Amino acid sequence: MGNNQAESSESGQAEPPEAGASARSRHRALAAEFRFERTAVGVVLATAVGVMVAGIAVWWVGAAAAGAVFAGHAVYVWVRPGPLADWRRGARAERRTGRRLSELVPASGFRILHDRRLPGARGRNLDHLVIGLTGVYVIVSRGWRPGVAVREEQGRLLVGRRPLNEPIGVAVKAAGIVGELLADGLGAPVEVGSIVAVHRARVPRDGIRLQGVLVLSARELARVLSGRPVIYTTAQVDAIAAVAERSLPPMRRQLSLK
Repeated sequence: MGNNQAESSESGQAEPPEAGASARSRHRALAAEFRFERTAVGVVLATAVGVMVAGIAVWWVGAAAAGAVFAGHAVYVWVRPGPLADWRRGARAERRTGRRLSELVPASGFRILHDRRLPGARGRNLDHLVIGLTGVYVIVSRGWRPGVAVREEQGRLLVGRRPLNEPIGVAVKAAGIVGELLADGLGAPVEVGSIVAVHRARVPRDGIRLQGVLVLSARELARVLSGRPVIYTTAQVDAIAAVAERSLPPMRRQLSLK
């Protein structure tokens, strides 16, 4: 999303095609739905300003002013807070996490699923599921303002000065659902860890523990997940991954059926 090339160079990894697919589709649908409205408003504003400026100056100054207003309106619509910007940022964060997770290659015993539907979660998707020799992990992607500090204070997650426990709740719920699905499919309990992968904001290197969820800079994902003790065999990883594939269908497929 101009930004794609810069993002692709961030980790040197190819973009996983599935990461952020449903968020990207939703963003495109919203953008298409309101494109005429946005364009019409921009044209009206630009025309009004252009006519006024041309009335007190030469025509080409009015035309230049109209062009500047139209461009400024387009930029404002792109960056202003709202669902369109939220879905765009969400899709971008999921793609970036996907590239970070691609460092955990299958040869090292990891299986990775992106953008899966969570049964019983009211249309919510599971951003990423990592299954490896070191365990099973649900990962929620979040992108926040560049440089803002993320910390824990009195049992709350603070992003800058703003309390924001929503991603913690999402991660806890997703881990619970995935754990139940895997246990049903395997006939044995499976412990599922939960991680919030943070992009752009500042997080301590070893992350923050809150309600059993690890809030971690996305750049540390491969190091942390591969550095934990081995608890599964390759055969067990394959068995868990097979159940996960059956139980958690791709979210984009679900969207296309509606």
